[in-house]
Amino acid sequence: MSHQEYNVTQQIREQGFRLTPQRQMVLDVISQQGDHLSANDVIAALKEGVPVLNPATVYRVLQFLCDLQLLTRTEINGQAVYELAQETPHHHLVCRLCGQVQDLPNHYFEPLAEQLLVDHAFQTELNHLAISGLCAGCRET
Repeated sequence: MSHQEYNVTQQIREQGFRLTPQRQMVLDVISQQGDHLSANDVIAALKEGVPVLNPATVYRVLQFLCDLQLLTRTEINGQAVYELAQETPHHHLVCRLCGQVQDLPNHYFEPLAEQLLVDHAFQTELNHLAISGLCAGCRET
């Protein structure tokens, strides 16, 4: 169990919820397989070890973990993908032609969040964004 996964399981318990076997299995897949997994990726990985797990259960577990802000859900190339939430928000630049994904640190969005709070008294939840556009390689072609 990775340190990050341990923190997630601890946070589930601290918030008064049980760590069910289904929740543990989904967390195991996401922590082992890496970032940006779709629900279908998680379901496929689970079917290898637990063919009786219902896909609807996987969707419910993913939503539960997102509701607790332990997973982040982002739309990348028209598909919802999930990853373990990080202590510091981060974002992505996604090329709409080649699909390349680049990480983008949160410091680009801190001034925007502060300005929205000042101008509109609106506190943003800019935790995990995907911004589409064209990467340098695709712009050159």
